[in-house]
Amino acid sequence: MRKLRIGVVCPYGWDTPGGVQIHIKELAHWLIERGHSVSVLAPVTNEDENIEPWVVSAGRPISIPYNGAVAKVIFGPLASSRVKQWISAGEFDLLHLHEPAIPSLSLLAGWAGDGPMVSTFHAAANSQKVANAIGTMLDPLIERITAKIAVSEIARETLKDRFHTEAVVIPNGIDTHKFEGIGPRAEWALPNTIGFIGRFDEPRKGLSVLLEAIPEIIKEVPNLRVLIAGPGDSADFSKQVSPQIRDRITFLGRISELEKAQFFKSISLYIAPNTGGESFGIILTEAMAAKTAIVASDLPAFVNLLENGKSGEIFQSENSKALAKSVINLLSQDELRNQIAEAGLVRAQIFDWNTVGEQILSVYEMALVGNTKVTLASENRFWNRLRSND
Repeated sequence: MRKLRIGVVCPYGWDTPGGVQIHIKELAHWLIERGHSVSVLAPVTNEDENIEPWVVSAGRPISIPYNGAVAKVIFGPLASSRVKQWISAGEFDLLHLHEPAIPSLSLLAGWAGDGPMVSTFHAAANSQKVANAIGTMLDPLIERITAKIAVSEIARETLKDRFHTEAVVIPNGIDTHKFEGIGPRAEWALPNTIGFIGRFDEPRKGLSVLLEAIPEIIKEVPNLRVLIAGPGDSADFSKQVSPQIRDRITFLGRISELEKAQFFKSISLYIAPNTGGESFGIILTEAMAAKTAIVASDLPAFVNLLENGKSGEIFQSENSKALAKSVINLLSQDELRNQIAEAGLVRAQIFDWNTVGEQILSVYEMALVGNTKVTLASENRFWNRLRSND
């Protein structure tokens, strides 16, 4: 494929941690390393901080509730003007819009763009309130998109149910090699240490389920330690933790990518107690790539990702007793825990950017053919061919 000028639109605040932002950032790095020109348009909260030279700020975002969380997005006439200026100046071969079905930059770019457009849909469920807020703008916009990607079968079904359209399933990518040569951090790598990464103030991440399970786990694992990482103030976090278990928990706050690798290498189990709203689980793929055994709730996206329990232990969502039982079982059986970790490591390879990136480039190629929309029959043939190569 010839070298392309690609405009990528990130709907969420670039300097706010999130799976979509990580996916876009790593995709941009992968494309640039292969000689393509990439410009990412994104909301930026603090424009004084250093951001990548290929990121263009569309202005400061505002917070809106979306899909069980709070999303930082930007919308309105000023954002629309900046989108149009960016598209005009970029002279892109194609646009890649992420989450165009929410009121943010991707929706605006979808209306402003007039060439080939690829969209990636990440969400497992659409917020009806948000959908009502932008009314009938969505259906015609979806029709304008040349090719559509969903990060999982769950996201694909959501797209199909909401907009009666199809998408090729290409998962989020990870750099599996970034965990190579990284060792544990001595002060974290204590026996029987379990870990959690996520916003503790976001209920759907399920930290409360983990905290409820800890007293039950301690009965069988007296030396249990818990590492909690993610954005937030340690004082606010401490208010959520019972005094009886507070000395078992270390709150690390936000951690760097290197620290995240050390985190995975230091713990015996990674816990994903999420209660809903997940379409994929990028943090689980990273844990697998680091060869860390996983215990996760039985959300459909997690069950699929973990191969129905082969690559990670599954427990009933929102059931702290079931979580405690799974943790106790794996901490007491080194061989089983290592077997799950090995299976996860093998599974993680299909999410490596060298695989995922080539699949995305194939979609770009399809979108560029004739600079027009492909027919439904052509799309179906492409999807069938791509799925057969999975």
